[in-house]
Amino acid sequence: MIILKQFNLKNIIIAIDGEASTGKSTQAKKIAKFLGFIYKDSGAYYRAITYYLLQNKIDSEIELNEDLLHDIKIEQNFENNINKISLNGEDITDKIRGYKVSVNVSNYAKKPEIRDFVYKQLRKIGENESVVIDGRDIGTVVFPNAKYKFFLKANSSIRAERRLKEINDVSVELESIKEEIIKRDNIDSTRKIAPLLKAEDAVEIDVSYLTIDQVFNKLIEIIKN
Repeated sequence: MIILKQFNLKNIIIAIDGEASTGKSTQAKKIAKFLGFIYKDSGAYYRAITYYLLQNKIDSEIELNEDLLHDIKIEQNFENNINKISLNGEDITDKIRGYKVSVNVSNYAKKPEIRDFVYKQLRKIGENESVVIDGRDIGTVVFPNAKYKFFLKANSSIRAERRLKEINDVSVELESIKEEIIKRDNIDSTRKIAPLLKAEDAVEIDVSYLTIDQVFNKLIEIIKN
């Protein structure tokens, strides 16, 4: 908590953006816990919405009715180092990390009506709270004036190995995960709305050969200084 004494502002935004499976959520959680800030996973919103739409057999190609999105109630509760995600009162924490959601989330997340819906949720949280948020466009679009911005990147093969461990599904092959990650990077970085980009004032860190603690120490040292 010593670091908090250096802050004079009421609400601090720390944005951690980057490529898929670079440990953004892991680092954001550690920083939030260390500083006593709220933690929010922006990707969980998109995954929860994707899960809901897939369950209701709503194709990603059709324009979504605004009333439909307002029927989606998403809550995040970060306690004991676990970020619980609920959708309309149902715990879907594990369900949104499945392979089906992973391969479809980019197609839904690029839709302007979905992005606008998520942006409003996140900005409302940032109005009155100090928060650490991870995603792909937090520092460029959602909170362009965030006090601290980081961008994490890593080798695609290493990211695939990490993602496979996270999925923990023996039926999924490493090569298919790598193809999915490369495809997702391409979709995220070339989409017309809020593409995956490093903010000009963000600190870029290649985490390919760094441990979780090494990355964390780098981030905290930058925040301290």
